[in-house]
Amino acid sequence: MLDKRLYHHLVSWLGQWPAGRALQVVGSERRVRPGWDGRPHPVVGVGAPGGAVLSVPPERVEAVRALTDLPVGDLLAKLPAAVGYAGWHAHRAVFRYCLAPAPLPDAGDWICPDDEVIPPWLRVFGDPVLVARDATGAFLAGVGLKRHDAHGQEIAVGTVPAARGRGLARRLVAQAARRVLDGGAVPTYLHGPGNGASATVADAAGFRDRGWTAYGISED
Repeated sequence: MLDKRLYHHLVSWLGQWPAGRALQVVGSERRVRPGWDGRPHPVVGVGAPGGAVLSVPPERVEAVRALTDLPVGDLLAKLPAAVGYAGWHAHRAVFRYCLAPAPLPDAGDWICPDDEVIPPWLRVFGDPVLVARDATGAFLAGVGLKRHDAHGQEIAVGTVPAARGRGLARRLVAQAARRVLDGGAVPTYLHGPGNGASATVADAAGFRDRGWTAYGISED
């Protein structure tokens, strides 16, 4: 049985869940409104073993549905133009969620993202962010939360090259997941299919690969 927090997150984020067919295209006003970072995200999709839901702007539903008989690779190639973003690129990611984070020790502190120690990539996340520092206070690794809705928050993590290999990322991800769960939401984690390092972090933190996939488009 699907966890109710994850179910409500997917319904809120996508506009419908479960899929009901191999590929269900749905229209959602959320695709034209600002997302977690203040920018619109015109395509969001999640696929599970029972089917996939692809959420697009309401006025683009028919154009995207016309592509659903194509092989997935061809559909993704044509998807940006079909939603009015020609020149953007479609992408796939491994979609993971966690209900029982690994019992790893905490590795950082939650601080305001405008603190001078925070690197630029981490400043775009809402307050607060989770940061690990060395004895001098220098930044080593951090986690930001993409607060998609009241039911689901996506974890993003980064570590400076000199601090990699110490297990900081997995500890921070598990620590952040506990905070999200304590707040009543479900933590999610996305990474590229070929990103072995990120997959290792997810596995170690308790985010099992269940064979789910996420879809989206981006400018770069």
